[in-house]
Amino acid sequence: MKASALEFRLRFIIGIVIYLLGFIAPWNSLLHLDSIRTWQYLAAWPARSGWLGFSAATIAVLVLGILCAVAGAFLRTWGSAYVDPSIVQAGAMHGEGFVAAGPYRYLRNPLYLGTFFHTFALALLMPPSGAIFCILAIILFHLRLILGEEFFLTAKLGAPYLEYCAKVPRLFPSFTARIPAFPMRPTWPTAFLSEIYMWGVAISFATLGWRYNSMLIIKGVLISLGLSLIVRAFLKPAPRRA
Repeated sequence: MKASALEFRLRFIIGIVIYLLGFIAPWNSLLHLDSIRTWQYLAAWPARSGWLGFSAATIAVLVLGILCAVAGAFLRTWGSAYVDPSIVQAGAMHGEGFVAAGPYRYLRNPLYLGTFFHTFALALLMPPSGAIFCILAIILFHLRLILGEEFFLTAKLGAPYLEYCAKVPRLFPSFTARIPAFPMRPTWPTAFLSEIYMWGVAISFATLGWRYNSMLIIKGVLISLGLSLIVRAFLKPAPRRA
């Protein structure tokens, strides 16, 4: 079930391919499926049932998308503030230690949870079949990555890491910190820059979404992706101060 070292090395490319397939949904033409966006589909469902008017339902789904996008950006930024960008972007797993500060006192994988929320937001812009495929594929793939990292860290760090895992939940955050605060100061500017794509997507939903045009938000997503690639090329590891 755990991901291989090759999958971990290519995780960003694999993720991009999954998202791309979700947006394109090439099987739609073969199966003669509707290409309506999931946002419209979800808004039409309560409207047809008489629970909400279509306009109110459309706004409700947009607000849900904004909340998911912001939650994803926040979680990933909070997690990245305590992890060096070089480790987040590394092609190989690092087993020198594990982080036990910030969000890592409440759950072990804030970056992956943030990605899940981000995926839920993007899925609203996809055809329904593409959204279902993307959500399931991303969750399955990232669970494999999580299990691969846990196996690697257990082999490298042994009992201290197993004790940490026993106290801190994997993906569902605890309402209270499960371990004492570790003396580590977050690097917020570097974290924000490293997650500028996530914030770009959140801003695209929050500003362009009110035009009720999915293509405008998709353009904002693509611009955010391009900007993040430029920023990451120049992003240097930030010094850590205890």
